[in-house]
Amino acid sequence: MFSIQINSVQELPQAAEAFLKHFPNERLFAFYGKMGAGKTTLIKALCRALGSTDPITSPTFALVNEYSTAQNERIFHFDFYRIKNIEEALDIGFDDYIYSGKYCFMEWPENIEALLPDQVIAVNIEVLDTDARKITTNKL
Repeated sequence: MFSIQINSVQELPQAAEAFLKHFPNERLFAFYGKMGAGKTTLIKALCRALGSTDPITSPTFALVNEYSTAQNERIFHFDFYRIKNIEEALDIGFDDYIYSGKYCFMEWPENIEALLPDQVIAVNIEVLDTDARKITTNKL
């Protein structure tokens, strides 16, 4: 579906633009990669490309952060690394977020995969070396 190699963090803004252009209608993205692969960094670049100037941080303890764009559109950023069970995701209203039609960027989705709808785009981040990453996508 989509594949790009990023050789430095300076290439992220252009990669984020290309990514969003490739998926003009999709809103649900599940980010897979090892700890430190750059999931949050990529999501930050995507949020910037969408026009958000909010501070973008991993919602590790809150489970979800909400950001706004200049056009007052909402973006939801999830981090399911510390989730103990699927019920926790349901308790925060996961279904309401996921079916809102807004961008949903999810880190550590493997911890809630049973809840993910078919239309989610899996974003795989492979560490090539200290600075380089390969990003590939496929449907879940």
